[in-house]
Amino acid sequence: MNEAGSPLVTNGANHSRATGVPAAPLLLMQEVHAGYGETQVLWDISLSVGRGEVVALVGANGAGKSTLLNVLSGLLPAWSGTLEFDGRNIKRMVADRIVKLGLAHVPQGRRLFAALSVEENLKLGAYTRRAGSTKAIVEDLERAYALLPKLRERRKQFAGSLSGGEQQMCAIARGLMTRPSLLLVDELSLGLAPNIVDDILHAVDRIHREEGLSFLLVEQDVQIALERANRGYVLENGRVVLEGPGAELLSSEKVRAAYLGE
Repeated sequence: MNEAGSPLVTNGANHSRATGVPAAPLLLMQEVHAGYGETQVLWDISLSVGRGEVVALVGANGAGKSTLLNVLSGLLPAWSGTLEFDGRNIKRMVADRIVKLGLAHVPQGRRLFAALSVEENLKLGAYTRRAGSTKAIVEDLERAYALLPKLRERRKQFAGSLSGGEQQMCAIARGLMTRPSLLLVDELSLGLAPNIVDDILHAVDRIHREEGLSFLLVEQDVQIALERANRGYVLENGRVVLEGPGAELLSSEKVRAAYLGE
């Protein structure tokens, strides 16, 4: 709810321009509960991402953002609730099958293979491809280098020798090599200088614009995330406490007081 008591909430569904009928979202979570062992981390989570949409998931450290992404990508099972991607039930699906459907996860901390080259790391992003797709993989490498030109210059360099920003670009490009329709990006700006973050955000904007990719951006930096999101969700202690258009959330007194120190 906003300060006046009216909802900031939107239902997250896309609408057909021709009919005005809500279209099925690309990603749908409804009433999801999850955790580790006997410790519950996520409580009654409902969110969606539409096709071609940028959605932000923001909250403080420890709010459950990374846990939520792990559930979506099949790394952690949901205890209950509904999980659908592109119309398919993925609640009990293993991670590699989810990747094949078009949902890719860029994890917090990049998690590159430091002793492998940039290009070798990118090729590993195509590990789910069937045999005989060498030409397609080469084409996708060229596409990734066109979208993130710095990586072409560094393609033979060990990933562990890259700067933090270059490593983040490499992790995003590795995700692109899966040919996703939705990219989950966990803590895109973590540990990076502001000018480097700007470069990466410009790259994300270009990928979104030119490739039509959907993004779920998970960020502690509320300003960065909500400025470029169509919609956003605020997570606190494992629960969604606010949702709505990115601009409205950014102007919310509650968000500005809690996350921007105003």
